[in-house]
Amino acid sequence: MKPREISKQGHQVYRPSLTGLGARAHLSSTDIRLETHIQDIVNLILYEDLHDVVLVGHSYGGMVISGVSDSIPERIARRIYIEGMVPSNGESMLDIHSKAAKALASLTRNGFVYPPRYKDSAPPPKLMPQPLNTVTDKITLTHHNLTIPTKYVLTVAPHTQIEQDDFYAQAKRAQHNGWVVINIVGGHNIQRENPELLAGIILGDPID
Repeated sequence: MKPREISKQGHQVYRPSLTGLGARAHLSSTDIRLETHIQDIVNLILYEDLHDVVLVGHSYGGMVISGVSDSIPERIARRIYIEGMVPSNGESMLDIHSKAAKALASLTRNGFVYPPRYKDSAPPPKLMPQPLNTVTDKITLTHHNLTIPTKYVLTVAPHTQIEQDDFYAQAKRAQHNGWVVINIVGGHNIQRENPELLAGIILGDPID
């Protein structure tokens, strides 16, 4: 999501790139793990001395913010999962996302998972291959009774049954956890399609 949609409301916004991805693509390596990405965000929060943080994670980012909030729960005010993974202790992304697991073999080359629409010749910003370890590593969560207010945003394509959405199972997990679940019409990348709508959800009351 574009930071200006929230920063113009007077909030401080950070949009960090995970190691090996985005602006840090030059650090790409098969040695990068899920824990690397979790530590990316933990260190940002600690070294910027941030408190009362609103963590937002999209898709795979749900794995990351789950690990971050487990590591430093005292720094986190609330969490928002945007069609994100909702892991339990000892689970990987592939353990809980059947579609990703089925597609893995056809998308993996030389220790990286390539997005279906990947084009090496595309100029930045562009989709980048993701280290395989980040989607196969099992997460370690030690705090089993976190009380951090959390929203889950499920985006469902027009004229599609909610049960057909690829992240419906994750939304059900969120519901089971007692989180607020919001269903909206839109594609998986709602942060690109309708940043104003998503900004309103992020800025809204965590229990609305």
